[in-house]
Formats: sequence, structure tokens, C-alpha cells
Amino acid sequence: MSTGTQPQSANHPLARIDWDYIEFYVGNAKQAAHYYMSAFGFDQVAYAGPETGVPGRASYLLEQNDLRFVLTSSLTPDGEIADHVRLHGDGVRDIGILVADARAAYDAAIAGGATPVAPPTETKDEFGTIVRAAIATYGDTIHTFVQRDGYRGPFMPGFVEGRRSLAHVAKPGLLAVDHCVGNVGWGEMDSWGDFYARVFGFSQLVSFDDKDISTEYTALKSKVMTDSRHRVKFPINEPAHGKKKSQIEEYLDFYRGAGVQHIAIRTDDIVATIDALRSNGVDFLETPDSYYEMLQERVGTIDEAIGVLRQRGILVDRDDLGYMLQIFTKPLQDRPTVFFEIIQRKGSLSFGKGNFKALFVSIEREQEKRGTL
Repeated sequence: MSTGTQPQSANHPLARIDWDYIEFYVGNAKQAAHYYMSAFGFDQVAYAGPETGVPGRASYLLEQNDLRFVLTSSLTPDGEIADHVRLHGDGVRDIGILVADARAAYDAAIAGGATPVAPPTETKDEFGTIVRAAIATYGDTIHTFVQRDGYRGPFMPGFVEGRRSLAHVAKPGLLAVDHCVGNVGWGEMDSWGDFYARVFGFSQLVSFDDKDISTEYTALKSKVMTDSRHRVKFPINEPAHGKKKSQIEEYLDFYRGAGVQHIAIRTDDIVATIDALRSNGVDFLETPDSYYEMLQERVGTIDEAIGVLRQRGILVDRDDLGYMLQIFTKPLQDRPTVFFEIIQRKGSLSFGKGNFKALFVSIEREQEKRGTL
């Protein structure tokens, strides 16, 4: 439910949208693609680069069910991609959003106050036509509106099909993006929440202040902006004052500004998914045993055995619609910036408020090891 903003109208150009892709700018796309394939079970399905008529860069399209990642690196030491990696390390540059009409979506966004990055442009090949347009968001992150109803190719013009998978890798059953979380600077959360309300017509699903999200040492604030169907959700975090440096401050220091902190990925069987990911070598944050001592009393009856969840470090939370299960990976690269959340929803629209303390204690342990707490 909205908590202070008007609900998105049914005829808004961004009323019926979905995730299309997430593009990472990375130092070495070929090696990064192998990591995501071997650790997270993706298939490589297409490639773009000089050999396909796209100069100066290499891009690998990875897919798993409805989850689509693009990994892009520069072939030269200068330019937009190289500059992004030099400043931020490997990180999310572009969140592609599927729309019915990219021109109307772009016009609505600009009318709402968005900063233009690329006006609507058609690209064509033998498979048809794609229309794209892009706007700026927090930090160096952009949103690209993608209209692909007239396209039947492997991804978009410039990419050639080239399917490759690793036979020895356990397939974890990752389904799609659930939400994508941005970290912004001190006092910027409300303005970016207003941005998604004005530009996208989103409403506020929920918000958390530093009383909700705090430990003995650190705190943060967060609000969740969503489309009317709850398909595309953007939580936005900002630091809050505490005794020591929060995880948001650490991220902003290492990422050198605002950006995507984590991507939550849906699964229909979190236990099987985590078992597969662990067998592939994925590292997760640890959950203290004490978390499970009162879990049954807090969340009520659930389908999963508490011992099974404890063994895997899976967290549980409930709202008035049902419950959800979640777990968080450690950072995906040496800089403690981007990580994944694995989430299974059983009716719930919540974001794990009941898990915040246990989660942030685990994060603080990792910060302490790095000497940044």
C-alpha cells in the first residue's frame, strides 16, 4: 500500500513495466561471465564486440529463466566504461526496464523531471527493431527503457547468438529480479523517493527509519518505491548516525558514490537454491544460531523445518499477506560493494524488517574483519 504518494494511474506509460536486463560494467567481461556461469549457474546466450560490429567493448549476455545480466568491459583504457570501472570497480551501470512504448515512457520521465541520457533511438537488424531511451538516476546509474515487441533476435542488434553452459555446474533455479536496491548519500533518500514518484508514477510501499534498522553500532534508513503491480521495486538506502561507520557509508566510500548495493533474485525453492549455490562455491553471510531460538514464535507456522533453515543460514519474516525467506551473499568482488539477495516469497510483500538486526550484525562482523566498522 502507498504511504504518502498517489497510486500509479493505469494509463501512465510506466504502469505496466517489468525488468528487462541489468548491465554491469566490469574490468574483464570474459572472466566475469565465467564466474557468474560457474558460481550462479547462468548460461551465456549472446555476445557483442568488434567481431559483431560493436567497436571498443565486449559484452556477454547471461540468462537464467527470466533473469538477464549483461557484462560489459572496455577494450581501451579510456572512455565511459573504463572510467566507470576505474572509479567504482565492477558495478551496475544500467537497469533495463521493459516498456510497451519507449518514446512515451521517456517523454513521461522527462516531463517528471528526469535528466536525459539518450533520447529514443531505433536500432535494426534482420531480427527486427528495438527502441531504447535512457535517463539518469542516482550516482552514475541509468535506467534504459526497452521496447522489444518488434524484435525476435537473441537480445538486441549488435549481439550474436552463442549459447554456452558449464555442464559440471549445479543449476540453482534463479528465476527473476525481485527488487534492486540503491545506496545514496546522507539526506538523499527522500529526494530519490520523490524522483521515482514523479518520474515513474511509483508509490511508496514501505519505509524504515534508523529505529527500525539499527544495531548497537550502526544504523540506516530505507524506503521502497514500487509500480502499482509490485513487479519493479526500488528500495533506496541512506546512512544514519550511529556509533560506528554503517554498511551504507562503507559502500559509498568504496564505490565512490551512490549506486546499486544489491540485487534481490527470486527463487521458488530457496533451500534447493542455496544448496546448489554453496556447492558452486558461493559464500553467504552467516546467521547466528540465536536467531533461530525464537523464530517459530515470531513468524508462526511455516512449511520449512527450522533445523533446515538454521543449517543453511536462511532468514524468515512475515507480514499480513504471508511470509518470505531470504539470505545474502558476501560481496561479489574484492571491493565490499555489490552483492546478491536470494529471496522466496510465500505471499509476503515484506522486505525482512524482522531480520534487520541479525542481518546487520552479520554485516558488521565482515566490516570488522575489513577494518571499516
